[in-house]
Amino acid sequence: MEAHADALLAGTGHRLAAVDVDADPALRARFGRDVPLLFDGEAEICRHRMDLAAFQAWLRAHP
Repeated sequence: MEAHADALLAGTGHRLAAVDVDADPALRARFGRDVPLLFDGEAEICRHRMDLAAFQAWLRAHP
C-alpha cells in the first residue's frame, strides 16, 4: 500500500507519514481499535484497506 500511495503522491507535494496511534493517547482515544489506514489529520481517507477511488478523490481536492 505504501509504495502504491507514494507513486500516486509523486510530484504532488504531499507525503505519507507513519503514525503509531497506540503511542499517542489522543489518537488512541479517538480511534481505539478502529484505526484509519489513511487520514489527513481531520478527514479520513480510507479505513482498513486502500480505497483507490477515495484516495484519488482526496488528491484531486487537495492539489
